[in-house]
Amino acid sequence: MSLEIDPTTTHATNPVVTPGNDPVKRSRTNDERHTDGAELETASEKPTESFAEIALRLGGASVDEAQRTGVIDTADDQVEDLFAEQHKTIHSPIHRAVWDRHVPTELFAPNLALPSGDVAHVVDRSLSIVRTHRKLGSLVDGNGKISDEVLRDLGDAGYWGLLVGQEYGGSGATMRDFARMITQMATIDPTVAGLASVHGCIGAVDPLRAFGSEDQKRRFLPGLADGTRLSAFALTEPGAGSDLTALRTTAVRDGGDYVVNGEKLFITNATFGRTIGLVCKIDGVPSVLIVELPQQETESFRINRYGIYALRRAQNNGLIFKNFRVPAANRLVPRHGDGLTIAYHGLNLGRVSLCANAAGAMRWMLAEMLPWARYRETYGQAIEKRELVRRRVGQLAGLIVACDALTHWCANLLDQGYRGEMECIIAKIFGSEAQKEAAIELFMKTHGGRSFLAGHLFGDNVHDFLAPCIYEGEGEMLGMAFFKSLVKQHGKQHFEPIGRTLHERGIKTPSLVNPTHLWALRRPMLGYAKWYLGRTLHRSQWRKLPGETTSQELDRHVRFAQRYLSASGMEISGTMRQHQLKLADRQCRMSTLSLRIQNAVTLLVTALYAAGQNDPVTRAAADTVCRELKRRITGGHPSDGDFRQVTTLGATIAEEGWNELLGVESGAILQGYK
Repeated sequence: MSLEIDPTTTHATNPVVTPGNDPVKRSRTNDERHTDGAELETASEKPTESFAEIALRLGGASVDEAQRTGVIDTADDQVEDLFAEQHKTIHSPIHRAVWDRHVPTELFAPNLALPSGDVAHVVDRSLSIVRTHRKLGSLVDGNGKISDEVLRDLGDAGYWGLLVGQEYGGSGATMRDFARMITQMATIDPTVAGLASVHGCIGAVDPLRAFGSEDQKRRFLPGLADGTRLSAFALTEPGAGSDLTALRTTAVRDGGDYVVNGEKLFITNATFGRTIGLVCKIDGVPSVLIVELPQQETESFRINRYGIYALRRAQNNGLIFKNFRVPAANRLVPRHGDGLTIAYHGLNLGRVSLCANAAGAMRWMLAEMLPWARYRETYGQAIEKRELVRRRVGQLAGLIVACDALTHWCANLLDQGYRGEMECIIAKIFGSEAQKEAAIELFMKTHGGRSFLAGHLFGDNVHDFLAPCIYEGEGEMLGMAFFKSLVKQHGKQHFEPIGRTLHERGIKTPSLVNPTHLWALRRPMLGYAKWYLGRTLHRSQWRKLPGETTSQELDRHVRFAQRYLSASGMEISGTMRQHQLKLADRQCRMSTLSLRIQNAVTLLVTALYAAGQNDPVTRAAADTVCRELKRRITGGHPSDGDFRQVTTLGATIAEEGWNELLGVESGAILQGYK
């Protein structure tokens, strides 16, 4: 959870390193990279022109935009090279669901494994610490920030080292363990939960784990594990957010140091004494330095403080460097690519954590809604009896289950070594939008004017509930990045040969009635015709899961999602044919197509997740959100049966409770009355 990264047109990747695709083990050692003082091979390599650059130029984009997009596209290819073949994007669950004719359904079924005893002990201690501080009123200090005492207590418990390997003083938790903890912590305090994600997922921990040399790991990871050096990742600048090619912070080699000059903005968890991953340009190449910030302002470093509503209980500051010296040995070097590769690498962990955080925060909202709905009366009757309120309770339960399903699914894929880019984008977008909907449409409207009282969960946290829609990538822009990743291989296989042929022949406006154009395109068009005919004649087959499912309704949701995803490849390809080189400018069309596919994936994952649950309330909640997702895809309207289903669910939760709310504490009712 962080405001500092807004890579809305970039491609993220999975930071979990597995045997066979460890970017550190396959790179040169730190000594080999730095003893001669020469710049690195990866920094001097000039990337070849990508087809994305050619396509944009042919489509009328400026040279500057085409080149910048080409840099991002090349960086995406370099990130892809970090992964084993079976875990790359073209073998990801979503890519296979859309483009393959044979799809293993089990790729979409979340795997719910329990954490190890050591990890469970750390989590239990951490939850107890924050719960105790919340009860004592000592969670925040006099400045309204999470107190240093809380941060130290959590460090003693091992909280900050969950994702650090045991050999460096951490717990070596899996992403499934970590995500489950985030959800649990968010029911007590979403900010504390988010800080764990900032520190471990998009801070300095992941870059060091994935790209650090052994010397760098041993120098930095122990302090990051015990919390003596909390971390952040400094990427965003005043003029560089979604356009990461606009970075202006520089580092120049001077003997054994780099001299840094520049400014960073919206850096969460950045203050004096923290360790940051600093993205800067070295000889014009994006690079990452591990920087230990001083304990106070100096002539070469100062903090830019500003008022900000979101994350107000966390440190969120700007950083200004003027001739600031960093040891050259602190430079991280990826085996492929440059600093952008490192920057993208940790984003997926952060996106899954965001969805997990939303699942916990919404549990807290629901736990606050129920006693209020029992207490508040209108016209002599508690509002929990009103159909609209029951619908809100049922809808909120559905959003919680869907976030749980996406969180477990994505975390499991990352643990297996998948890149997981598209899957984690879905989790981020759905989680952030679900939390926004829950906060505004369900929670606030149920509590009415009391929502805006100081001390109310909504009033005190509304900006935190809304901000995830823009950090870790603004939703719609990130949805287009999802779409571009989904169509990239299809475009390279079938449309790139056409585009390159046109480029080589100097044809800017192709016409199939022109015999010269038709003859020039005969070979690439033949390959596409074979693909099109094959998809038309042969239906996709989804492998059935073993065992009996517990709900016919969930089965129907699964089948609907499978049919829709299998058919979407033809719709996408048709859109690419229609708009051709102008597709990059059709943002509304890409966003709409992307969202429907995202909804279908969420529907499928949620239905499969709920089918494996024994709790009938959880299954009913999944049915509720799956019905809504189906309506979003088809453009339908809720039926009377839909209303009965969701209000019955809401009544059950209001009257009998729900296992998913056990241990979630609600606050006192504000401005009570007799």
